[in-house]
Amino acid sequence: MSSSDQLPIINALKEPTADAWVQQAISNLDTILLDHAHCERKAAGVALNLMFRYPSHTKMIKELTKIAREELEHFEQVNEWLERRNIPMGPLNAPPYGAGLKAQIRRQEPHRLLDSLLVNGLIEARSHERLGLLSIHCPEPELATFYGSLMASEARHYGVYWVLADTYFQRDIFMQRLGELAVVESELLANLHPEPRIHS
Repeated sequence: MSSSDQLPIINALKEPTADAWVQQAISNLDTILLDHAHCERKAAGVALNLMFRYPSHTKMIKELTKIAREELEHFEQVNEWLERRNIPMGPLNAPPYGAGLKAQIRRQEPHRLLDSLLVNGLIEARSHERLGLLSIHCPEPELATFYGSLMASEARHYGVYWVLADTYFQRDIFMQRLGELAVVESELLANLHPEPRIHS
């Protein structure tokens, strides 16, 4: 096990988001907001599911409790934006991103824990990047500021997942698997989904 304070700064994303996604997103801000609400709700659920699956992992329980609480706060904040814009909360068809990453999680322990932590970290890292792009390119100043306000939280979240992976697994195993999953993550985003989504 490695000490979390020795964890290197990791930019795990293999490819940056394409300009086409930015244009698609800012042209469909209402749909992006609705999808963002779903993403925050799912992120809270993921953290809770890991807590229930690994109740003896004390450090992880402590950290994921914070993440789940914060994701639910973000969910509430995005819902306020939906209400302001008279956007009803409803279902959206999911792009292949989430299911494609989830399919990479191996079923046998301890691989399942490692892959779960790394996949969730990658999703949070991509969210951080894309909220940053929205904060820069969103044509509505108040909404752009809102996206910018969430960036620090997203960075902290993926950092927590990296630290937990580094805590429970050897550094070389952790880093090798992260690299493998990051390639898949970028490949899933290589073709722009026809419908605007945070992870399309």
